[in-house]
Amino acid sequence: MNDLIKKLVEAYGPSGFEDQMRALIRPEIEKYADEITVDAMGNLIARKKGSGGGLKVMIAAHMDEIGLMISHITEDGFCRFTNIGGIYPHTLLGSRVQFEDGRIGIIYSDRITDRGKIHGLDKHYIDVGASSKADCPVSVGDAVGFVREFVAQGKFLSAKSMDDRIGCVVAIEAMKRLKKTPHDVYFVFSVQEEVGTRGAEAAANGIDPDVGIALDVTLAGDTPEPTPIAVSLGKGTAIKVKDSGMIAHTGLVRTMKKRAEAANIPY
Repeated sequence: MNDLIKKLVEAYGPSGFEDQMRALIRPEIEKYADEITVDAMGNLIARKKGSGGGLKVMIAAHMDEIGLMISHITEDGFCRFTNIGGIYPHTLLGSRVQFEDGRIGIIYSDRITDRGKIHGLDKHYIDVGASSKADCPVSVGDAVGFVREFVAQGKFLSAKSMDDRIGCVVAIEAMKRLKKTPHDVYFVFSVQEEVGTRGAEAAANGIDPDVGIALDVTLAGDTPEPTPIAVSLGKGTAIKVKDSGMIAHTGLVRTMKKRAEAANIPY
């Protein structure tokens, strides 16, 4: 499974630019789906038909990742940018980024006189090797994703875009294992989650499911000075009960806990 994880997490696919991700995921699911469609938003939707008499279930994992978009090119050929999704400026300096065509750029910032301070996004730029605006090979509106390789250390994995490519891997594996069910199950590999769950909302409006389950990542509470949360690495899956935008259906939470306990799955 690590080979699939590596392939997906290292791939390019900022919000709004998920074409390459769709092309990677589709071959992985084609032989397990009864029907595959791509909606107007770009969501990849794979349906597994039930035997009848069940519910319509939507399982969603988002394909997109946070990234950057070129907003201005200086006369010297350096690329200023804005954010796509939630970017922390302190993670940027020295980072490598990749454009849709595979071109690599390096992020640096305007001169820092106080090393204890962090520049905002507007004081950073991407160097793509251009010497002037005229010979810059990228354009305003081009998007970039980050370049960070997948690392496996025992059962612990690290990579960029685990949010939410790991959810996509879980959905793919679930499709493979799902054999007989009365329910029609729609596996949605959604777009533009990092800018407001836009793809999943469009898919839900189109499918109109009875039950919706989102596969995604969350914070852990076992780090130095952590967010106080009852989640630790290696101690099982997290079943969400609430976040800033929603309260999970209590009946579905109870069902997940009950099924996990019956199957001896820690949570």
